[in-house]
Amino acid sequence: MSAPPEDRPGAVSAVICNYQGREYLPACLDALGACDLAEVIVVDNASTDGSLEWLREHHPEVRILEMGENAGPARARNAGFRAAQTPWVLSLDNDAIVTPGMLERLCEVARSRPEAKVLAPRSVFHAEPDRVHYDGGSVHYAGLISLRNFYRPQDQALGSDVEEVDVFVSVCVLCDRETLLEMGGYDERYFILFEDLDLSLRLRQAGHTLLAVEDAIVRHDAGTPGVSFREGADYPARRVFYHSRNRWLFILKTYRWWTLFVCLPGLAVYEVVWFGFALLKGGLGSWLKGKWAVLSTLPETLRMRREVQARRQVGDRALMVGGPLTVTPALKQDGVGGWLVSAVDALLQGLWALVRPLVR
Repeated sequence: MSAPPEDRPGAVSAVICNYQGREYLPACLDALGACDLAEVIVVDNASTDGSLEWLREHHPEVRILEMGENAGPARARNAGFRAAQTPWVLSLDNDAIVTPGMLERLCEVARSRPEAKVLAPRSVFHAEPDRVHYDGGSVHYAGLISLRNFYRPQDQALGSDVEEVDVFVSVCVLCDRETLLEMGGYDERYFILFEDLDLSLRLRQAGHTLLAVEDAIVRHDAGTPGVSFREGADYPARRVFYHSRNRWLFILKTYRWWTLFVCLPGLAVYEVVWFGFALLKGGLGSWLKGKWAVLSTLPETLRMRREVQARRQVGDRALMVGGPLTVTPALKQDGVGGWLVSAVDALLQGLWALVRPLVR
């Protein structure tokens, strides 16, 4: 395993995952320019918006790794980890803007907590920096992330400066490169959604520590059009497909069979609710395609499952929670939607209270 990042310039590589991020790259790279880094690598997923041309003109010092196709951020991040020349990597999306002192604070905590293999800063909205976007979270037994401090004003956020978490979000993280590669990195089948939940749980099952460093701040901009979603009436059909498929890839790969069996009532409740949401958004076809993709890749999932379970050192009960259910605030603010979310959340938590003693 890698030693904690040294207290010297250039102990960390930055790896930026880029797809159609021409408008985001200037702010991202300008902010990184104030950090002591060994190198900056931009892994590009076949952008057609002039990203590479702009990089070559304005940042010739940046290493560009061209993927040749858009196979998703999971594959791009893995390629960046393999290409990096330092034991520790700051992995970030193209719309992540580090703040002064963020990297230094993450490295300081890594040195004081050498058991930590992933350290995540607190992510706030770039357009609303007093509000938390991502701050780590827990594994919801329904096959989801239960996020900490989601959309909460910073002055009301819960926790101390450094908190152990069971899930990180991949917007910006400082990673022990060797450990992540030994764990197989991100599962590249996901494309988007659930890839960080999957890697987080595999790391935790193997006994590794993940930390949320709340006094290290990164600003998170608007995301990729047609894929990212925060609020509004239009939910991208691609996200319906990936959610429908990836949630079950994650469950079948990482849960013990006994956990899956005893949690079936809660898993079924959420699936029914998600199906209704997909139907309401005109995503029935995408939902069905997602389920077919789960079945068609089942042999590969089961093979990967054997590898995951062989590494396990920590049981499911210690790593799972029953809530709260994380949804966008816009849905909660809607009268009927808010009531439904509360009812489903209460039902899932009640079912978890019943089955949790049986989970091993």
